[in-house]
Amino acid sequence: MRTHQQRHHTSPLTSVRNLGILAHVDAGKTTVTERILYATGATHKRGEVHDGTTVTDFDSQERDRGITIFAAAVSCVWDGHRINLIDTPGHVDFSDEVERSLRVLDGAIAVFDAVAGVEPQSESVWRQADRHRVPRIAFVNKLDRAGADLDTAVDSIRERLHPVPLVVQLPIGQEDGFTGVVDLLRMRSLVWGADRDTFEEGPVPEALREEAHRRRRMLEEAVAELHPNALEEFCTESTVSAPTLAAALRDLTRSGEGVVVLCGSAYRNRGIEPLLEAVVAYLPSPLDVPAVRGTLGSAVQERIADPAEPFAALVFKVHSTATGRLTYLRVYSGTIQKGDAVLDAGAHRSERIGRILRVQADRHVEVDRAEAGDIVAVIGPKAARAGATLCTPAAPLLFEPPTAAEPVVSVAVEARKSLDTDRLATALARLVEEDPSLVVRTDPETGQTVLSGMGELHLEVAVEKIRRAQGLDVGVGRPQVAYRETVVRGVSGLVYRHVKQDGGAGQFAHVVLDVEALESEPGTVDNACGSAGGFVFRSTVTGGRVPQDFVRAVEAGCRDALAEGPLGGHPVTGLRVTLTDGATHSKDSSEPAFRTAGRFALREALRAGVMALLEPVVEVTATVPDDAVGGVLGDLAARRGRVSGQAARAGTAVITATVPLAELFGYASRLRSRTQGRGTFTTRATGYAPVPAAVSDGVLSR
Repeated sequence: MRTHQQRHHTSPLTSVRNLGILAHVDAGKTTVTERILYATGATHKRGEVHDGTTVTDFDSQERDRGITIFAAAVSCVWDGHRINLIDTPGHVDFSDEVERSLRVLDGAIAVFDAVAGVEPQSESVWRQADRHRVPRIAFVNKLDRAGADLDTAVDSIRERLHPVPLVVQLPIGQEDGFTGVVDLLRMRSLVWGADRDTFEEGPVPEALREEAHRRRRMLEEAVAELHPNALEEFCTESTVSAPTLAAALRDLTRSGEGVVVLCGSAYRNRGIEPLLEAVVAYLPSPLDVPAVRGTLGSAVQERIADPAEPFAALVFKVHSTATGRLTYLRVYSGTIQKGDAVLDAGAHRSERIGRILRVQADRHVEVDRAEAGDIVAVIGPKAARAGATLCTPAAPLLFEPPTAAEPVVSVAVEARKSLDTDRLATALARLVEEDPSLVVRTDPETGQTVLSGMGELHLEVAVEKIRRAQGLDVGVGRPQVAYRETVVRGVSGLVYRHVKQDGGAGQFAHVVLDVEALESEPGTVDNACGSAGGFVFRSTVTGGRVPQDFVRAVEAGCRDALAEGPLGGHPVTGLRVTLTDGATHSKDSSEPAFRTAGRFALREALRAGVMALLEPVVEVTATVPDDAVGGVLGDLAARRGRVSGQAARAGTAVITATVPLAELFGYASRLRSRTQGRGTFTTRATGYAPVPAAVSDGVLSR
């Protein structure tokens, strides 16, 4: 009989694992994290999301809502390996928190619901991990639920995410009868007892022996197709040994060619120990990932994960607490100790490290030093923001910061008491410092303070945080979406002459522009940065009629003009500008003159062309009872939704539709009322789409 236990061991870099837990909301990420902490001995009581007793969902709002909102870092030890774990949010409104976490991780566990399979947000976070080239393994959770099916979940991984799933386990029992797994590498069974704390190793059950051998054969064939060593052994021996399989699975996981799939039930504490063994066996250590790259002036430098290298770390999260400001770091190279002076390379500011903390969500253990490969929090830096590089002043280096998505929803906020106005401004500034996907600005027309974010829930959480942390009475206006303007039909040969003579040196610039819509399909979006369509500038001027420096100035002027479009002052996107001709003056032409000419020329061209308004749209996936489908479809149609799919699943219907974001405010309460509280929905940003003429007129007349 085996029990989970923590084995204390001071780990070199080869035995460090920095990983995140990724998934769709409610797939069981936080429960998996809690069970990992329990299995490793980091906690002595199983935390439950529904009881509000979890370690990582420690914020009062997270416990009230039962979802993860803020990425939480925890640290534990398993089999002599230090595991630094980040539990990330699953809700689409907090995808920027996932983005910042992925930037500092070496590997990840992707959690999938055994009933639902790949859901919209699990697809989004998988794409985010692809972009950061983060190796991952898959854990199919909730096998104890009615309707759970490992094979169906694996098929959805193959079809929707497109990796080669390499299933290394076979469940023992189904739904309520799920008690353990067959390990297909070592051909052994692992069965958990009723106490959920212990498991028995044994031979493969007689009833599953034939199926286990068939699946082991399928695994060998799949691995042999992808890995040369496994193929060679398979051809000569007509089988692949467990050590060769394990080595091949490690290589395929780290290259991203395959994804190892395990299964279990985190709530019932079944399957966690094999998952930890897979983390140690297949996911990379800091030494297994490529050297991190940074810039020193115009030169690119690499830093390897070595405690002896000069210190360099990336700030991925800032959190203000009642006792001070916590700055979360991923140390990429070198060593840092209490009292060290470091350089914020982007801001050219010196900071001092007062304390170094090993993080356990909202609890911390103070340590004397942190080395390459560590994820820690430090107290001391006063101004370093998420995305900042902290490094040793003697060897400065600047890492590329994580990209922050553009906000799509805004609300006006104000203090109900005039005496609280300054306190509200301070609280908002602190919010933006902690979460770069939030933006605060003052509306020049109304004078209102406007808070912008990634969704209705994102803003609701931000405002509630101010109310709870600062005790402020805050009023909130109706949410507004971020519209864009685009070119439908442009103009050719627009001539603009900028001439100014008012004593002294004059200004002269002559430009000829063609403005046209980009060929890309209207409404496409780059989800990484949230800007629809984009802007392309090129020059076809020949004979040196406009020098290259002035061409760049024209482009800068055009970019200035994109800030406000002619329809309603919204940002302009989705256009190509070509500088076709121009002229200069020997004395009066300058870069500022051509920049001014570019700005006014493009403004004039946009007024002369035909423009259209774009609005953000989202994909809504609603899961509703069969008897409520008609009402839900009618409501989506009333919200200008276009239904793109409908599927039946165990007494419920899953409806997928594309809906303008502006029409979704208040949808949660409407869906609850139409389904007697049984319906749920999730959203995923899909881009921008043209606003119908009737709606556009209403928007522009506001």
